[in-house]
Formats: sequence, structure tokens, C-alpha cells
Amino acid sequence: MPARKAGANVNRRERKAQYIAKLNQYLQDYKSILVVNIDNVGSNQIQQIRKALRGRANVLMGKNTIVRKILREHSAANPGFEALLPLVFGNIGFVFTNDSLTEIRSLIQTNKKPAAARVGIVAPNDVWIPAGTTGLDPGQTAFFQFLNIATKIVKGIIESSTMSTLSRRVTRLTTLTSLCWTS
Repeated sequence: MPARKAGANVNRRERKAQYIAKLNQYLQDYKSILVVNIDNVGSNQIQQIRKALRGRANVLMGKNTIVRKILREHSAANPGFEALLPLVFGNIGFVFTNDSLTEIRSLIQTNKKPAAARVGIVAPNDVWIPAGTTGLDPGQTAFFQFLNIATKIVKGIIESSTMSTLSRRVTRLTTLTSLCWTS
């Protein structure tokens, strides 16, 4: 078993203390909290959302156990925090703001992008193949024939004739390629 660094726990404790201080400060400074689910959201997309919210809201991610503890402490002074406790699970983040929640939510929604389907995830939305060029060579037409998707070959590239739905929402994805998208 590798030896642990003596300073590793100190840094972890410092980071947790900084996180707790930041969360306490946000709970005092802001009057509205928006809870967001960040499953299947890439770091670049989160960065774009943070940029769009700059000056209007602050985004805080991670450390669900610490968040639950702090919310319980603050719920004595503000019973509204008790309602947030059941929401603190999984991959979530908090958006703290003093602006209108509908404006902040619409700003976040404008940065929403379709994501490529990956094998093994549970589809949050329908998975489909868009009409148009796929970028695949003619040797891979068997994939489309297996799925009963009409295709044609144009200039040496497979082209899908129509948009086709491969999987409905809340089903586990199996054999899909990178040309599939969730809406």
C-alpha cells in the first residue's frame, strides 16, 4: 500500500473549509436558489453557462454530504432550506441569484445542447439519427439495414434519407454510434 502524503489531508480539509465558507456565504447573500441536474453535461458546456451567468448568478457544484449538512444547519433559521434536502443527490449543482429565477432558468436553457449518445447510459430523451450525411463509408450500410433506416450513398458517403428514432427516453442504450443524438 503506498504511503500517504502528510499534507494531503490538510489540503483536503482546507478545500472543504473553503467550500463550506463559500456555501454559507451564498446562502446568506442570495435570496433564490435554482437546483440543476448536470448528468451528461460536459465541462465546456458548464463553463459556457457560467460565463453567461457571470454578474447575475453564481454556480456551485459538488459535495452533496456537505451541502446536506449546511442546509440542515440553516433550516432552523429558514425552513425553506428543508425542502431542498430531498433534491440533494446525484450529479447536481446550485445556481444562487438575486435575479428572477425564470430569467436565469431561460438563460441556462439557451445554453442547452444535444449530446452524442453513448453506450451504457440511460437515455434522458429520445435518441435519433438526423437526416443527412453520416460521414460513414458505404461498407457500414449493414448498421442502417439492421435498424430499418432508409439510406443512400452520395459521393462515397452514407446519407440518411429521414430522421429516425432509435430509442425512447429512459431506456438503456446499447449498440449505437457517434452519429446518434439525444434531443
